[in-house]
Amino acid sequence: MDNLATFFDSPLFSIVRGISTSIIIITTIALVWGTFKGFIPVLWRLGKSLNKRKIALYAESNATSLRNLLQDSKFIKRKNIETISKAEIKKGAENSMMIIYYPDFKDHMLEILSHKKDSDSLIIYAPQSEGRIDQEIMDKVCNERNTIITNMRGRLLNDVITAMITTKYA
Repeated sequence: MDNLATFFDSPLFSIVRGISTSIIIITTIALVWGTFKGFIPVLWRLGKSLNKRKIALYAESNATSLRNLLQDSKFIKRKNIETISKAEIKKGAENSMMIIYYPDFKDHMLEILSHKKDSDSLIIYAPQSEGRIDQEIMDKVCNERNTIITNMRGRLLNDVITAMITTKYA
C-alpha cells in the first residue's frame, strides 16, 4: 500500500494535477464569461421587450382573435397590444413592432411600410386561404429589414418572440 501512495506522490502526478486544475479553472471562467457575454443579454432584451414593448396590431375583422392568440400565450400583456384600424394607420408607427393581418390591410400595405422605421419589426400574417400577397408588396417587404411573413397562426407567436429577441427595444 505504501508503494501505491508513493507512486501517486511522484512529480509526474503533481504536474498532471496542476494541468488538470488549470484546465478546469480556464473552462469555468470561459463558461461564465460566455454566459454573461452571449446568453444574459438575449434574456435581458427578451424580458424587457415582453414587459414594455408596444405592439401595433393592424387588424379589423380578425382583431379579437389575433389579440387573444397573443394574450393567451401569457407572454404579452393586454396593455401592450394596440389595435389599429384603417382610419388610424399613422398611429401604429409609434410602436416598435407591427403585426399586420394582410387580408384586412392589403390595400394599405405600402402606406404602412412607408411609416416603418428601419429598427422596427414588421410581421405580416397572410393566411393562404385568404389569397397570396401581391408581388409588388412582396418585393417591397423583401427590401425592408426586420420583416417576417407568416401564413400559419401557430407560427405567428414564434415570430413575435423571435422579433423581440432580434430587434432592440428602445
